[in-house]
Amino acid sequence: MLLTLLLVAGAVGANLAFIGLGMVFDYPDVLAKPPQEALDAFHQNQLAVSALFLLLAASAALLIPISRKMNKPDLIALGTAAALVQVIGLLRWPLIVPFIDDPDTFKTLSTVLGTVIGETLGYALTAIWTVRVAHYYGLKFLAYPAAGLVALGVLIPLGVPGTDMANFIGYILYTVWLIVLAISVRPRSTKNPLDSTPWAARQS
Repeated sequence: MLLTLLLVAGAVGANLAFIGLGMVFDYPDVLAKPPQEALDAFHQNQLAVSALFLLLAASAALLIPISRKMNKPDLIALGTAAALVQVIGLLRWPLIVPFIDDPDTFKTLSTVLGTVIGETLGYALTAIWTVRVAHYYGLKFLAYPAAGLVALGVLIPLGVPGTDMANFIGYILYTVWLIVLAISVRPRSTKNPLDSTPWAARQS
């Protein structure tokens, strides 16, 4: 039951955060704007944007308990690594960016913590984790396309046309897969619904 709840929470939290950031911060398109414009947009709605990035980071961090509940060594290692790099990249917004006014510093921070660690490593590790989960739990018809599209995100910094949209679609499919996976792993009751005999009486 806990695994089901964690999977649903991860999917719902990520989507709520993305929707909110798109509304108040024009995310992720704002990242393509000049650093000073991105900084100004952040400071205009600093509290809301910071809170939404905290929600997104918390949703990404759920990969750690999710992987531990799956109790497979490779999933635990991959899920933990994928969660950590994403959380590191995302937490720069509420923890560091509020104290930055220099656009050059912001650009460097975005490149190192955002593009390299949070995004590139995050995309790759999340895609690999997704494929490995599908190996154990099935649902490959959803997992493999989602993983492939998410993995294309590593090409975004190279300016490959269409990779940003492919990555976006991949994450939508990824959250859909998380929900379907949550349904598939939920515990099934073995009790006969027509049996109204009290539990204590059935044990005698």
